[in-house]
Amino acid sequence: MGAYPATKAYVLAFSQTLQAELGPKGVYVQAVMPGGTRTEIWERSDRRVEDVPGLMEVDAMVDAALAGFYQREPVTFPSLGDVGKWQALDAQRRALAPALVNAEPAERYRAA
Repeated sequence: MGAYPATKAYVLAFSQTLQAELGPKGVYVQAVMPGGTRTEIWERSDRRVEDVPGLMEVDAMVDAALAGFYQREPVTFPSLGDVGKWQALDAQRRALAPALVNAEPAERYRAA
């Protein structure tokens, strides 16, 4: 199961990098982060789709993704009701980034 969330994380990071690089040139990049969606992937994983709770229908997920596109959301989570939760997490991530670039190791890693 590790490859699936890792791939989603990569797509998100890659999309955000493309947004930063290409946005000033007029290219719009949107990442869509769907939750569970009712597709044939469940049968291929030997699970009955009827046994998986909370799956979104494909048409509803696509409609939500397009609505996010038209609203110019850089990241669209079709099932996320409170977009403020994502915005808060992303703001924290951006605030942390400058602290990750230092010429010296953090004090707690220096030999005593």
